[in-house]
Amino acid sequence: MNNYEYIIASLPVPETAGTLDADSLTEAIRSQCSPADNALIDILAGGFDPENLTPDFYSGALASRNGFIRDYFLWDLRVRNTKTEYLNSRLARPEGSDLIDLPGALEFDEKPQVLRILSGTDILARERSLDDLMWQKAEELTMLHLFDIDVILAFIAKIKITDRWNKLDPQTGRRMFRTLVEEIRQTRE
Repeated sequence: MNNYEYIIASLPVPETAGTLDADSLTEAIRSQCSPADNALIDILAGGFDPENLTPDFYSGALASRNGFIRDYFLWDLRVRNTKTEYLNSRLARPEGSDLIDLPGALEFDEKPQVLRILSGTDILARERSLDDLMWQKAEELTMLHLFDIDVILAFIAKIKITDRWNKLDPQTGRRMFRTLVEEIRQTRE
């Protein structure tokens, strides 16, 4: 277990986005991971289910000993809180409604960028841009990592984002899928 070099090198590269089965791919990765790593994968997967995104979920994720989980979900919470603030203002709801106010979750340097994205008129483009930010954050958090669980967690996050877009907009999903495949191939070179 924890032979990250092998796990990363053996990541399957499906030929087309239509054959991407995010759940099967994640299970194949899980089968090669330790129970501790699978617990981290559980947290990550839980963050892609809207029903789980509660203050307790974020408190647990932000308290994680794993830096990727902690930083990825702090970023996710910041983006979601900014989205909620934006919607509150657009719908004339009371300020602060439905925010998850945890340390560092309300103010951050990139907030103006997120607000610019949210002010766009094309709903699909807004969602795509927000997912691009999540993808970029996964990249940023693993920039100096080569063969560790954080790289695997980032890969799974990208699989989940790609899978979402395969369902929302197949053309965008295929484009994201090609990016993911290229990233896998580059790790093998």
